[in-house]
Amino acid sequence: MNLQAILKRLENCPCGEVHTFAMRAVEIGHGVAGRVGEILRENGFGQRLLVVADANTTAAAAPLFPALTAAGFSLKRLTYPNLLCADADRVREVEALCGDVDAILSVGTGSLNDICRVAAKTQAKPFAIFATAPSMDGFAADLAPIIDNNFKTSWPGVQPDVILADTAILAAAPVELKAAGFGDMVAKYLGIFDWKVARLLVDEKPYCPAVADLMLEAVEKMLSLADRVPLCDEEAAGAIMESLVLSGLCMKLAASSRPASGAEHAMSHYWECYKIMRGIWPDFHGKKVGVASLIMTRVYRNIAERVETIEPTADPITVEAVHAAFDPAQHAEVDRINAIALTDAIPPEKLRAAWPEIRRMALETLPDADRLYDLMRRAGCATEIAEVNVTPELLEAGLRWHPFMKTRILLTRLLPMAGIDVVEYM
Repeated sequence: MNLQAILKRLENCPCGEVHTFAMRAVEIGHGVAGRVGEILRENGFGQRLLVVADANTTAAAAPLFPALTAAGFSLKRLTYPNLLCADADRVREVEALCGDVDAILSVGTGSLNDICRVAAKTQAKPFAIFATAPSMDGFAADLAPIIDNNFKTSWPGVQPDVILADTAILAAAPVELKAAGFGDMVAKYLGIFDWKVARLLVDEKPYCPAVADLMLEAVEKMLSLADRVPLCDEEAAGAIMESLVLSGLCMKLAASSRPASGAEHAMSHYWECYKIMRGIWPDFHGKKVGVASLIMTRVYRNIAERVETIEPTADPITVEAVHAAFDPAQHAEVDRINAIALTDAIPPEKLRAAWPEIRRMALETLPDADRLYDLMRRAGCATEIAEVNVTPELLEAGLRWHPFMKTRILLTRLLPMAGIDVVEYM
């Protein structure tokens, strides 16, 4: 991946922001596992590595470890049986092992990467990722979704200095993981739409059309590969991985997760926190996000097509109503996020005046839900709530209360002001 070409494209950006990132190298190709030591050396990594993995990613990346040893690296290993969630305790476990190492290497995806990127920031260590599946879009991000106090929020981390992936390993990944990566990418239309809504109503900055366009190009590249996602196809796996890395780069370039996540991610997080409180594994991130994206695409387009005018009122949502939608153990985090107060900056008359433009943006930005469904099925994605173990009751609660998972304006947060019951537009 030509990182300098991406930066060159965004020089003197009309949005007025200076776009940059810290990453030094992205290497995706056949045989990369055997060259990891050489690539890390070229990018200034010291010889003492803390390698964080789990049993599944260790098995998938088997050629990596002898190659690192042969290249002169000493490996301190932290290997989980099967790390399913990134939580604060796991972050602290990684931090505790950083005192006598030069850098951190995360072997895997998702939760493994997230605990390492936070630890790399707090312990000021260089950080690299060796990906074992093209399963999510956070590889190049500098934020990490971490569970603490039974609630999932974004923690500051570091962008990896180096991202590495061997296409032979990526192609051999389980279809469910590759489909999860596809599901995570279809969310970007919604993220960009909700970003535009916030820009329109509260002038949220920085909004950057150039970064939004870059993100949508990555999505379209991914969609063009739908039929090849389930195959053991190195070329397709490498192209999907590049799209996912580019998505994370867009978050860094925008200094926000806005280009990559909107209402669908918040709804997925609501489902996840509900399950975590009850000791239930919440499924792969991208798998849930894909299902939530299909639902929210249908909802937003239905509203845009059917609701021509609105007569907004002051926000009717109360703190008591929000608390009733969450477990008492989560109330402190909900109050800290304080999404309830976000609508104070949007008078009803401003929302009324903006409604025609919001409808236009929804129909212009969001794909046809039937086309999206077809592409997701061809890619092997989950498309039904039962496939991610969400009941109709949890779906309804998630649709109504997901905006309170985030400190940001989403269109769904404004619908109660407009007198629109989101559940009626599923």
